[in-house]
Amino acid sequence: MQELEYRFDTQLLIDGEDLDEDEIFDYITEHFEGDSLLAVGDDELIKIHFHTNRPWELLEYAASLGDIYDIVVENMERQEHGLEG
Repeated sequence: MQELEYRFDTQLLIDGEDLDEDEIFDYITEHFEGDSLLAVGDDELIKIHFHTNRPWELLEYAASLGDIYDIVVENMERQEHGLEG
């Protein structure tokens, strides 16, 4: 079985003010290693989806932008082996 390049499927919502999905997308792309990035929403609520090996860095960045909630970090390697993520 092929090993995943990025183990953690990280998803969360950011509740804030004057959020810019394009700026957030660009910042994550430039500063964090990973793939499958989605940053969608409006100026008050952004949904993030990102595959990375260091989800805590993404969470720390997102928390600097506003309130974060509905946080899900799943270990895709465990899921691939039929285990709880």
